[in-house]
Amino acid sequence: MLNTKKLLALTLALLFVFALIPAAAQAAPVYRSLDEIKADGTINIGVFSDKNPFGYVDENGEYQGYDVYFAERIGQDLGVKINYVSTEAANRVEYLETGKVDIILANFTVTPRVITDLSELSADDPVIVISGTTAETYLIANNPEVKLQKYDTYANAKNALENGNGVAWANDNTEVIAFALQNAGYTVGIPSLGSQDTIAPAVSKGNDTLLRWLNNEIVSLADEQFFHKDYEATLAETYGLDYEDSLVVEGGITAK
Repeated sequence: MLNTKKLLALTLALLFVFALIPAAAQAAPVYRSLDEIKADGTINIGVFSDKNPFGYVDENGEYQGYDVYFAERIGQDLGVKINYVSTEAANRVEYLETGKVDIILANFTVTPRVITDLSELSADDPVIVISGTTAETYLIANNPEVKLQKYDTYANAKNALENGNGVAWANDNTEVIAFALQNAGYTVGIPSLGSQDTIAPAVSKGNDTLLRWLNNEIVSLADEQFFHKDYEATLAETYGLDYEDSLVVEGGITAK
């Protein structure tokens, strides 16, 4: 007898693209300029270590994924080595504010039924979220009645989901679609919730030299369709090629 698990995924529509970069807000800037990074010969880049296929550590202990593919190109074009720093959603801004990283590329349930509308949740139905994500922010602002169960890491959230600690896992649609595709028996109950946003790297507020360089890098990479190549190398196996043109944006320019 098969016991089919079902997943309620409350998702925020998300394009995995690199748009022109917003500088992370902070009170006291601590950062290295572009010239200082080049002089040092190493750039510190924050990425996820457990968010396959975007940023993760493989069986050989090497960082892999969509974000890492772009990071490698950044290092190549700057002529520096890369020091990867594992980060979580909740500490991305902190790592920029304290100068622990120069750039962040870590982009800002087992249940007996498939829920397709938030109204189906009762006051006793906990929804799993990861602290510091847009899913948490959206649900607090738009559905304060929903009981949230918060975790600091993607790994802990996934374990909680698999152990039945919540009736739902709310996250970006790219993440939950990937989870459902990679884990037999899980279903995406709500394919889109909220507005469609883009993923972008971040630098410290005031670090104008690095900001300009990265923005120019993103624009110039459009000439070779770099982010389509990134998608095909790191994400196509998970999402397929049908989504590519609708999800990938080149040059940091999105449709109005």
